[in-house]
Amino acid sequence: MNKTTRDRALTGTALALAVSTVLTACGGDGSSSSSDAKAEAEGTTSAAPAAAVENPLVATFDGGLYILDGESLKVTRTIKMSGFNRVNPAGDEDHVVLSTDSGFRVLDATGQNLTDIEYKGAKPGHVVRHAGKTVLFTDGTGEVNVFDPADLSSGKKPQGRTYASAEAHHGVAIELANGELLSTLGTEEKRTGALVLDKDNKEITRNEKCPGVHGEAAAKNEAVAVGCEDGILIYQDGKFTKIDAPDDYGRIGNQAGSDTSPVLLGDYKTDKEAELERPTRISLIDTEKKKLRLVDLGTSYSFRSLGRGPQGEALVLGTDGALHVIDQNSGKVEKKIPAVGKWQEPLDWQQPRPTLFVRGGTAYVSEPSEKVLHAIDLETGEKTTSATLPEGTNELSGVVAGH
Repeated sequence: MNKTTRDRALTGTALALAVSTVLTACGGDGSSSSSDAKAEAEGTTSAAPAAAVENPLVATFDGGLYILDGESLKVTRTIKMSGFNRVNPAGDEDHVVLSTDSGFRVLDATGQNLTDIEYKGAKPGHVVRHAGKTVLFTDGTGEVNVFDPADLSSGKKPQGRTYASAEAHHGVAIELANGELLSTLGTEEKRTGALVLDKDNKEITRNEKCPGVHGEAAAKNEAVAVGCEDGILIYQDGKFTKIDAPDDYGRIGNQAGSDTSPVLLGDYKTDKEAELERPTRISLIDTEKKKLRLVDLGTSYSFRSLGRGPQGEALVLGTDGALHVIDQNSGKVEKKIPAVGKWQEPLDWQQPRPTLFVRGGTAYVSEPSEKVLHAIDLETGEKTTSATLPEGTNELSGVVAGH
């Protein structure tokens, strides 16, 4: 734990509250021996300092979020928060970024405090970590904010780079190691591709042959990809390369990358008219050979099912209840690890479903219908820990491991 976080955890800081947000502190399994921690009061918080949590996880539920101990999976604190909230790693060992009704907010998960750091704006969307920088894209404004996650330890909003898209849209951006910024192009009605800016936000190049552009991932040797409705668009070494899907409509909207592998994992959908397509095939995109391979898993999955293992292996949580471990180079399913019961993806994307979060050699899998969270050792395939939570959870994430 860094010194700033340790001092903050020992001295305690007040929880920063939005007008519509009520925070409640709970300890252990959801209860606490402290009368302060048991009390609920709008606009106030316990004077008692919050103990630091090792490698915390954060899970959202209808009405708030849980901070959990990364080893025992026990709830260490409950924060009540209205609305539909999303959660992503901030890029350091202590914080996560929340997407709330009012914008992006930063949670000190280790110190169990909602900080004053906020990036206001309608429809906060993608949070991307790459090359030591974290990038936020606000869909309602098209604003891009870039910062060094190490600066979050000060408790103050980091000084960072900003960029305003030509038009607001559901987009994503990523900053490369050399300072170039890749950001999507589009409007509220139509998304077309991506452009690349230099350190001074001057355009270097663009490609508008990526209809319905969505999602991003980075592979080994900094090959950066965004998904299209007819394949995937790769940016590397100063130029774009389009890899076409084998179908006229072959949408790769969600991707997962690994710094140890040139192969990206993506979803794959072919029914443009479907209210909700439940695909059984995934895509493996070789960014070196510029080739795309489809693998049929024999089970469907959701956009919260994709992950990567420590060796770059592709991980997919299927609706058959198994965690499918796939060799990213051959496409062979190496093993199926029993994880949860059988499930079906709900029609509404905001509704809970089993969710995968991978950190190091551990896969964390939620089972909302049973109010359970599991930790699975990817090497052995064994469940090392399972914990029952007060409520079924929705999104699941955590800090970057390192304590």
